[in-house]
Amino acid sequence: MNTVLVTGAAGGIGTRLRSLLKPIYPKLRLSDVVVPKDLRADEEFVKADLSDLAQVERAVDGVEGVVHLGGRSVEDAWEVMLPANIVGTYNLFEAARRRGVKRVIFASSNHVVGFYRRDRRIGTHVPVRPDSRYGVTKAYGEALGALYADKYGLRVLCIRIGNFGDQPLDKRRLSIWLHPDDLVQLIRIGLEHPALHYEIVYGSSDNERSWWDNETAFRLGYRPKGRSEEFRDVALAAEAKLPQDPIANTFQGGTFVAAEFTGDPERIR
Repeated sequence: MNTVLVTGAAGGIGTRLRSLLKPIYPKLRLSDVVVPKDLRADEEFVKADLSDLAQVERAVDGVEGVVHLGGRSVEDAWEVMLPANIVGTYNLFEAARRRGVKRVIFASSNHVVGFYRRDRRIGTHVPVRPDSRYGVTKAYGEALGALYADKYGLRVLCIRIGNFGDQPLDKRRLSIWLHPDDLVQLIRIGLEHPALHYEIVYGSSDNERSWWDNETAFRLGYRPKGRSEEFRDVALAAEAKLPQDPIANTFQGGTFVAAEFTGDPERIR
């Protein structure tokens, strides 16, 4: 895997991955709807709006693999989510098919399964239970990835990212934290594993409190290095200062569940 495209390169995760992936994939191409403020002279950048298929085709032309981080990364109105995360994700997979891309890493989210309770441990084969419009768009992207893998032969890895950062910042993130180096390891599995067809994995580090069975990732050779319990005291001290919400604290999706919630939590089992 020589030439790799990273979409959403101006975002938080994309910005961090630029420096982490460059030593591994020297022909690294970046794309976003805006130019990164700190773009270096030695970095290749192709500006592209994901809602425009022709622009996306230009961005993926000549690359072997795509790390698709682009789109809206938080909850928003459907009118915002539709072009960015629905149309844009379709355009990315379709452009990849048309231009002969071999592999796509789709940045999914833990919010695909946010309505599972925190006292339940789940794997990747449970039915999706998105906690937001954002979560719905990520479930759609996972389904689209399966279609393009089975029908057109793309090799696809969907990573349900927990919380990406240098350390977990509160109690919930002790369960879902993802160290940057561990995300790089998962991306390398997606771009390089010889037997990959289509898989979903959880983007989480070695978290003692994890709600997720990440057996699929381990089967593919994933060996996380980050350990969330090393930051337990700091995270729990920060948690004590946060306002507590019984709905957010019951479900894995946290505040994404609590926002606009008018249902009956006792019926959600």
